[in-house]
Amino acid sequence: MIKFTRILFVAFLLLQATTVFACTTALVSGKFTPDGRALLFKQRDTDELHNKIEFFHDGRYDYVGLVNSNDPSHAVWGGYNSTGFAIINSASYNLNEHDQAPIKDKEGLVMKLALQRCRTVRDFEQLLDSLPKPLGVEANFGVIDAQGGGAYFETGNSRYRKYDVNDPTVAPDGYIIRTNFSFSGNRSQDKGVSRYLEAEQLFTGAAQDKALSCDFLLHRVSRCLTHGLTKVNLYDAMPQNGDSPVYVPFRDFIPRYITSAAILIQGTKLHEPTALTTMWTILGSPLTSVAIPVWINAKGNCPNILLPDASGNAPLCEWSLNLKKQLFPVEKGEGNDYLNLSALVNKENKGILQKNLVVEEEIIRRAETELNKWRSNGIDEKEMGDLYRWINKYVSEYFSQTPGYL
Repeated sequence: MIKFTRILFVAFLLLQATTVFACTTALVSGKFTPDGRALLFKQRDTDELHNKIEFFHDGRYDYVGLVNSNDPSHAVWGGYNSTGFAIINSASYNLNEHDQAPIKDKEGLVMKLALQRCRTVRDFEQLLDSLPKPLGVEANFGVIDAQGGGAYFETGNSRYRKYDVNDPTVAPDGYIIRTNFSFSGNRSQDKGVSRYLEAEQLFTGAAQDKALSCDFLLHRVSRCLTHGLTKVNLYDAMPQNGDSPVYVPFRDFIPRYITSAAILIQGTKLHEPTALTTMWTILGSPLTSVAIPVWINAKGNCPNILLPDASGNAPLCEWSLNLKKQLFPVEKGEGNDYLNLSALVNKENKGILQKNLVVEEEIIRRAETELNKWRSNGIDEKEMGDLYRWINKYVSEYFSQTPGYL
């Protein structure tokens, strides 16, 4: 089995393309969430802005993942499998200072292998031990399983260090955050510090309020408009209306110009069906898109707007990217560093983010109603299909009526 894994690993190395990563990620133990279910969060920052959802049946377990639309290797950048095992990552830039390798950026391969083969956090640790070195990675891998396990693995080319979210000496408040540095690395090389600082402040407050929930991560973290270093809160500068552009500097907030997607994987309690593991999925910029639930099911269904159409791209992602042009209309020079705040939020409550959140809240309300029913009475595939069709129609109609979505 180890020999097979080595062959598969090398084969994927030949297919993988190099890309640029950043990301803000977090892990919350189910012992500290209001409903007792663990949470695994990734805000994906990358130069590959066209993302889609894909279902896979090429391993020991079926799985679903976030994938680059144009990647023939189908490397996975976060997802979960039929056992309830889930994985995400953030790039680290301070682990391989003295351990360079001729290959790099293979995190998507490692995550794909993990989803194919792993059932538990321990399985993932054994996978890391078994893979040939150098791994070609420099990353913080976050994982959870259906047995209540959860950990980060700060992983370089030849070694890793594990941080167990259920260890009170590691995570006294039940959460771990990672941006683009590793605590076991050379701290003089830290990157993503401002995002880490803001996320830490948000999580500290939520932990005190016992509010480490899906709503907190999707709304307060993913769409946070406060800068962790300068403490500038863009809501304090909210324009009166959206009639005229109001430009503000926009670098190193948790949502960024290069944010391509966000996923929030909500685990299950012990003795709950792992099929109720839920991946709340935002394709495109969280500032111009909405969260949609994804479940692994017998028919492999999900809303079509998350899947590639004839163009190879997912419609929701494309709609979001087109709307994002209103937020960053300056195409020359450093235009990507300046946000048109009046198009995002304004006092008339007609900003893109404000209107999107109304739609998202209705999606979440209906999805949670069904989820609570399935947790009590068992999964109903017909009801799941009906919900997916409603989401597809509801979101499609909303974006078709939104100026600038095409």
